[in-house]
Amino acid sequence: MNPPLIDGYEVVIGFETHVQLRTRSKIFSRASTAFGAEPNTQASAVDLALPGTLPVMNRAAVECAIRFGLAVGAQVAPRSVFARKNYFYPDLPKGYQISQYEIPVVQGGEIGFWLELGQGAQAQRLWRTVRLVRAHLEEDAGKSLHEDFHGFSGIDLNRAGTPLLEIVTEPDIRSSAEAVAYARELHKLVTWIGICDGNMQEGSFRCDANVSVRKPGQPLGTRREIKNLNSFRFMQQAIDYEVRWQIEELEAGRAIRQATVLFDPDTGQTRAMRSKEDAADYRYFPDPDLPPLVIAPGWVEEVRRSLPELPRAMAERWVQQHGLPAYDAATLTQSPAMAAYFEATVQAGAAPKAASNWIMGELARRLNAADLDVQDCPLPPAALAAVIARVADGTISQVGARQVLDELWAAGVDANQAAQRVDAVIEARGLRQLNDTAALEALVRQVIEANPKNVAEVRAGKDKALNALVGQVMKATQGKANPQQVSELLRRALS
Repeated sequence: MNPPLIDGYEVVIGFETHVQLRTRSKIFSRASTAFGAEPNTQASAVDLALPGTLPVMNRAAVECAIRFGLAVGAQVAPRSVFARKNYFYPDLPKGYQISQYEIPVVQGGEIGFWLELGQGAQAQRLWRTVRLVRAHLEEDAGKSLHEDFHGFSGIDLNRAGTPLLEIVTEPDIRSSAEAVAYARELHKLVTWIGICDGNMQEGSFRCDANVSVRKPGQPLGTRREIKNLNSFRFMQQAIDYEVRWQIEELEAGRAIRQATVLFDPDTGQTRAMRSKEDAADYRYFPDPDLPPLVIAPGWVEEVRRSLPELPRAMAERWVQQHGLPAYDAATLTQSPAMAAYFEATVQAGAAPKAASNWIMGELARRLNAADLDVQDCPLPPAALAAVIARVADGTISQVGARQVLDELWAAGVDANQAAQRVDAVIEARGLRQLNDTAALEALVRQVIEANPKNVAEVRAGKDKALNALVGQVMKATQGKANPQQVSELLRRALS
């Protein structure tokens, strides 16, 4: 499928994502990485590069990098080098950042994901792959605080020295929707393998989008980098605005200048922060205080054995084992907790596809409305499996099942007593479906006699009229009839 064009222009996006690694101490010191401490209480002498101090590599940070490299099918470099990246900001206490440049620890790899375009019956689901250039280890800077001060800024250096893995893609992304889908997949992966807590509000997962536009077949356009996108919603808004702005500039005959820009959620616009530096501007040179990072093959294999089953592998297994559509399997592996919920529901006796439908539909809707994560779901998998079983055997309708879920969701249920509790709610609320064929046939005849117009439309081939007749029967039974059975009886009677 050819990439979408906007007013005749192709969008080209590359991503740089800063993933804060889940270590207890900083990358080159023993200072804590805990979030929320009083300002400047967790900045050690090493973090500030005070005279007489030397950095020491954090082994846990290296292991996080190895885990990521293995998860994306990249090469883990047996030898990589740290460099000093020289630039000045008030919140960079050393005047340089220790990073990796010429030889990064992770090289290559890819991220695959489903891109959903459109909604409802018209939706298209396309498989996309974004190639990774590299992932390198580096330290974070501090933080400038502007909101709490008037006429000046405060500096909090607690974050200085926090370990980061910067993940850089090829310019493979062709729309804001694809950019968000990539970012979500990457976010899922780094949290799945346990190297990042994924908290975007606290800055644990921050994305920079390099955006340019060009006419099809032309060389890459001049890019502008949108910095520090820590919300998927704002990410899409920022890219959409930047694309529109660049196209309007080019159509007006003005050249795009390489720059770093920020997105303002209040105005919905990007604004230039500074001209964009190139690698030469940072004057990289090998850090004289850090030896090369050497990773033995045995260490890589040890980390490989400790990796959990990855989401893509789990999804492929479910496609083979349970016959799930690939999209369902990918959706259900959005988090380890969601995957575990699905597997527990199936183990409790639910048919896999029915479990998938209910989890992706009704359960997801309820979780979103209550702003809950699946691990905090008040409905245990065994209870959902029991409800699905009662729908499958015709005891209750889909509507009745939702009413059962309403009560279980509000009152809670013991997983060990789930089936008994579901049956008790069905009886107490009178939700058992009417399956008496003779009684239903009598109601069907009454509805047909009372609705000659709908009957004529059904016989003329209008299916909506049949739905109206089904609705009349359901109303007469107070929703207790099996809609599928009613539909079959109506068709038979009208034929």
